Amino acid sequence: MKLGVVGLPNVGKSTLFNALTKAGAQSANYPFCTIEPNVGMVAVPDERLTKLAEMYHTQKITPATIEFVDIAGLVKGASKGEGLGNKFLSHIREVDAIVHVVRCFENSNIIHVEGSINPKRDIETINLELIFADLETLEKKILKAEKLARSGDKNAKHELEILEQIKTHLLSNKPARTLPLDDDDKPILRDCFLLTAKPVIYVCNISPEQIETVSTDKNVLDVQEIATQEKASVLCLSAQIEEELSNLEGEELEEFLKEFHLKELSLPKLIRESYSLLGLMSFLTAGEKEVRAWTIKKGTKAPQAAGVIHTDFEKGFIKAEVVKYEDLIAAQNYNIAKENGKVRLEGKDYVVEDGDVMLFKFNV
Repeated sequence: MKLGVVGLPNVGKSTLFNALTKAGAQSANYPFCTIEPNVGMVAVPDERLTKLAEMYHTQKITPATIEFVDIAGLVKGASKGEGLGNKFLSHIREVDAIVHVVRCFENSNIIHVEGSINPKRDIETINLELIFADLETLEKKILKAEKLARSGDKNAKHELEILEQIKTHLLSNKPARTLPLDDDDKPILRDCFLLTAKPVIYVCNISPEQIETVSTDKNVLDVQEIATQEKASVLCLSAQIEEELSNLEGEELEEFLKEFHLKELSLPKLIRESYSLLGLMSFLTAGEKEVRAWTIKKGTKAPQAAGVIHTDFEKGFIKAEVVKYEDLIAAQNYNIAKENGKVRLEGKDYVVEDGDVMLFKFNV
């Protein structure tokens, strides 16, 4: 999974990126401090792996990972090449979801490109630039569909209708992801690869002083209102605090979290939101050599889950031994779980569930 961290210049993108990835990306008080995108791989926190590793006395733990991409700040006119617009847009095309950082704090020492704090305006600026870029993409699709429709292609006629519907929606300054479509028509939207069709998590970057009043903060409420309209997720955090605490561990971390009235750092919350947004989950494999988490889409069947490990597993899939993580932990031993009837043999139609511990049987 690849998440793109985006926003206007100087909203805290690189500070948040550093907190999440501990990558030490440059962040400074001027626009376009980030030019080429910074990339960081982050392990998905999963306590289940540690417990399985203890049970199996395993040599290696391999968690699922998320790739964060810190993308250059966007300004008005980006869709026409202003600032680093073209690069910015091409980098967004490559991510699965967008983490849109919105500045909700006042600080006269940190320049805002528009000269004032206004989350609604800032979100609209980025959304409009993405919409303009999408309209350009859509025009090319419409021209192609029109040619096919004129030749009598019935499928092309229907596709053209949906494309025009998407265009009208975009022209009303609404992102493509908010357009209600029948399930049969959603593949047409998906095949357009529009920027505004990508799922979004809005991150309200607040000051340490705002943490205790965040539920009534006007700037935060403005972002939440937009997110509700777009059916997007919202996460509130102080990138400054997150970066300061990101290198602490154990009791020292717990002490500082209490001081700031925080239950945990934001990385686990952001990952949970990302998984939920993209409909993802993890199944597990366990043994003496390795305990590992594998990321799949919800609704994935056993052969396709096996294919995530290796294509040969999917091609030659026979059966899968499946035990629920909770049942395995309760038994404290795979063989005992088997004796207790907790290990099941599942076939090609089995839909994998989050936390399934699986052993695949296959024939190459």
